[in-house]
Amino acid sequence: MTVRIDPKLLRTVHLVPLTAFDATGQIDWDVQSEHITRMYAAGMRLFLPGAGTGEFHNLSADEIVELVRITRDAAGDDAVIFAPVGYQIGHAIDVGLRSVEAGANGILFMPLGHPHLSDQGACAYYRDVLDIVQMPALIYKKGPIPSDALLLELAEEPLVAGVKFAVNDMHSFRKIVLADEGEIEWLCGSAERFAPFFMLAGATGFTTGAGNLCPQLSLAMHAAFAAGEYQEGLRLQQIILPIEEFRARDGESYGISMLKYAMTLLGTNFGPPRAPGRTLTAGECTQIDELMRPILAAEAELASEFVSVGLSAK
Repeated sequence: MTVRIDPKLLRTVHLVPLTAFDATGQIDWDVQSEHITRMYAAGMRLFLPGAGTGEFHNLSADEIVELVRITRDAAGDDAVIFAPVGYQIGHAIDVGLRSVEAGANGILFMPLGHPHLSDQGACAYYRDVLDIVQMPALIYKKGPIPSDALLLELAEEPLVAGVKFAVNDMHSFRKIVLADEGEIEWLCGSAERFAPFFMLAGATGFTTGAGNLCPQLSLAMHAAFAAGEYQEGLRLQQIILPIEEFRARDGESYGISMLKYAMTLLGTNFGPPRAPGRTLTAGECTQIDELMRPILAAEAELASEFVSVGLSAK
């Protein structure tokens, strides 16, 4: 029997949690669990543990499965979890199967890194993994392969639930959304910098790394655009943008180290990113201190409103 996922569950913010390492360089279960609990309490419901911002390329198969298990235990039964898979096909199948046993609702095909890519080979890869894992899948597009034509072909596969589209060409994205005619969910894979434009073109959700620091702002921004409140959505985006603009420096090489340092401003130490992740200078840390002040203030204000609404609803 084909396992499906309710498309409505994908129409939200997809959080890629940071991965916490202890002093020995191993996954810090306590810090990771506490972080997921906080993110869930803030309203996050869809998690991509161990994906890009979670240092996918620095993790072993066992560690990815461990992160899935921690996320399920901390977030509870109603959270939606997609486990990242990639590398050679045996690795992808192994991680996929064990992640499902650990509590994943499906798998996220990470961008293919093979030096000799083709649509034909990519198609065989996706289908071979799905034939064995037999769970809903998201496909991450960050380059020419998979092509738009292949994505439309894969959209007809019962197990393909959506595409995380991270090629920032709005015209191409709009064309593929229209051509698909609502078969699957089309999602912004380029976070808050591009999410407004993707959502205007038909995306129903977006991926976030900044949401580790400001989940209320990310969720409120999504809600505003989903409701057609574009000015409010853009106002919220402007608050978050300094995080994303800093992360985008030098070929996006600050994407993880910036967030990990900024988490220390909230009193949580995730440890440094594993090599070859970037190390920050003292001057860069000072810049992050300054840019985070107004963001954290805005997040705290929204968080207090969120708690007030929750209490009044009771």
